[in-house]
Amino acid sequence: MGCCRSRSNERVTRCRNIFVLVVVLIGTSASTVLAEPIELPEGRMEYAPDVLRNIGVDEQSGALLPLDLRFIDERGQFVTLRQYFNKDRPVILQLSYFGCPMLCGLVSEGMVQSLNELKLEMGKDFEVINLSFDATERPHLAALKKKSFLEAYDRPAGGAAWHFLTGEASQINELVQAVGYRYKWDERSRQFSHPAVLILLTPDGRISRYLYGVKFEPQTLRLSLVEASEGKIGSTMDRILLTCFHFDPETGRYSMAAMTIMRGGGVLTVIVLATVIATALVRERRQRA
Repeated sequence: MGCCRSRSNERVTRCRNIFVLVVVLIGTSASTVLAEPIELPEGRMEYAPDVLRNIGVDEQSGALLPLDLRFIDERGQFVTLRQYFNKDRPVILQLSYFGCPMLCGLVSEGMVQSLNELKLEMGKDFEVINLSFDATERPHLAALKKKSFLEAYDRPAGGAAWHFLTGEASQINELVQAVGYRYKWDERSRQFSHPAVLILLTPDGRISRYLYGVKFEPQTLRLSLVEASEGKIGSTMDRILLTCFHFDPETGRYSMAAMTIMRGGGVLTVIVLATVIATALVRERRQRA
């Protein structure tokens, strides 16, 4: 009996040692793949791959873009950013590179899908700028990219307001720094590592909001455009919604503001009480009469 117990204990000890060894090996191999630690919102620490180091967005909401920067559009014409901010309508800015095999195209496709569901029209209510941060790209590639995305947009007549720009490294760097956009070249994959984001700009060239991801909820994009336009586009209902909703950076959407609900509830309570009191007074006067 004791012999059986002894053998059982030996098996348990052996299994435990093997388990600990596997955990150590996994941890060691993981540490060779992962780079610097990053702090998560909950305070936990995890590691980011080298390709993701120093990649992200440092939001600069309210900052004014350097509008005198010069670029080249898809027709090969020299332009300045100021040319796109002399109209009373907001601008959507997407930083990307036209040779991107995946992410940039997904962001553009997500934007187009959302715009197709809006009543707002490109060229009438807003403009779009796709700027390549790859200084080696040229206008002919920008023209091909514009053609492909206009085919997916339901209202291609607004294509004159969708601008695909290339430029020199110095001009590109100044713009990406102004909006807080951080990207880098990954030699191993021969691709750029970069964030997926749309930047909403006011008609005078100030940063209004950042929208992240490759899918954009139509209502969120619409309200972001109305907000960036400072009330110059959209319907009266859109402006009412903006007073009742606030942008939640955690979800990337507009949600009902708690204070607005409380105020609305208070106003409704006052109206109900006033109606009850007025009705009671009218009945009392009738009874006296």
